[in-house]
Amino acid sequence: MLEPAYQADVVVVGAGIAGLTAAHRLTSAGITTAVLEAAPCPGGRMSTEKVDGFRLDRIGQLLNTAYPELSRIPGLDGLVLRPFAPGVLLHSDGRRRRAGAPAGGGSARGALHAVRALASAPRPPVTLPRPRGGSPRAASVPRARAGAPLGTAVDQARLGAALTRIAHTPLERLLSRPEAPAGLALAARGVPARTVDGFLRPLLAALLCDPDLTSSSRCADLALRAFASGRLCLPEGGAEALPELLARALPPGTLHTGVRVTSVATNAVTTAEHGVFRCRAVLVATDARSAAELLPGLRVPEFHSVTVVHHATDEPPETGTSLLLDADRGGPVAHTAVVSQVDPSRAPAGRALVSSTVLGPPPADLDTAVRIHLARLYGTSTARWETLAVHHVPDAVPAMRPPHDLRRAVRLLAGLYVCGDHRDTSTVQGALHSGRRASAAILADLAAAEPMHTAEPLRTAA
Repeated sequence: MLEPAYQADVVVVGAGIAGLTAAHRLTSAGITTAVLEAAPCPGGRMSTEKVDGFRLDRIGQLLNTAYPELSRIPGLDGLVLRPFAPGVLLHSDGRRRRAGAPAGGGSARGALHAVRALASAPRPPVTLPRPRGGSPRAASVPRARAGAPLGTAVDQARLGAALTRIAHTPLERLLSRPEAPAGLALAARGVPARTVDGFLRPLLAALLCDPDLTSSSRCADLALRAFASGRLCLPEGGAEALPELLARALPPGTLHTGVRVTSVATNAVTTAEHGVFRCRAVLVATDARSAAELLPGLRVPEFHSVTVVHHATDEPPETGTSLLLDADRGGPVAHTAVVSQVDPSRAPAGRALVSSTVLGPPPADLDTAVRIHLARLYGTSTARWETLAVHHVPDAVPAMRPPHDLRRAVRLLAGLYVCGDHRDTSTVQGALHSGRRASAAILADLAAAEPMHTAEPLRTAA
């Protein structure tokens, strides 16, 4: 049991990856920190359920080896990333075609080495054929007939050139482009409609959970840049591996689970079970809705709903380690994969785990609709597949419709801060970066502040 008069320099409310990242940086700087989490374990939406030897992610977020925050946080030294096959598989007209293999220069090998994870991933390094002249080719796809997902050979060449270009475009230049909904921006740039619908729409649906391309074009450009310069992957052992590593890197006694926070001020946090925590600063690192309950006036974004359906089978489909997307939008499944082929630790020996993501409101008879769609995507019967779990999260991913502030303020008042993917980009990278920004603001303010200050009432947050 915690003492009601527990003192700390900073109290972090919420033990998701944003709050854990901030806590790691604060404790590394010598700041005494208490992390309060209402749930029985850390991680928030990055949680993993265990069922009969299977590891089932709650929302199935994809990581990318091009995310710089993965290599900037010392607490993630032990993170092992299992990469998907280069690019993605597109299903259209009853056929599957590979598309969008990333460029070689900033490839998965270099990025995975940065997080010391490639050595334990039994995947060959990314090696792409080079055309005459020696420059790397961004997309390795078969020639498709006109009307296929990637259009004509000319359309494919343009797509390859665009992926190469965006992989090497400086970040500042991407962010200086005019902002519009992603679908309108792609059309304005002259991208053929069949390339948008056949490749970019299903890809951005997988990356941003936005099949309608309503996200900010700047956010879409950032997602495409990461895809073109890195490699999609999964953390070994399930999504929970990332927050667990961050939590283990904290000093003993920093993280307290099962503690519900009822109110916050600039120098105190009130809890339902353990009274008041006195402190010099408070960081609210919960999801957007929970943050708004503690910080009246905080803007709550719209959300993309995500449902993940997990199936077990003894006979895995023959798609290897590929991420399979539906270019036809012919059913509820946006993307699917035999994740146990990517990360063998997610299924017991002799069995396979197929995880499929449904975006938006799920259909009434979800399992039947998903099975029918998966049978078409994989080209095999799914009648004997076992449904292990269905995870539906209505507020899974904050929407990033334009105008979207990529760097929403994390400092609300002196002593009161907020972080999370709703303050940055709605990705793992955004959550990690938000936590780093918040910890930097706290350290700067504490360095300039008196040792302790008197209580202040909570004001309306911007």
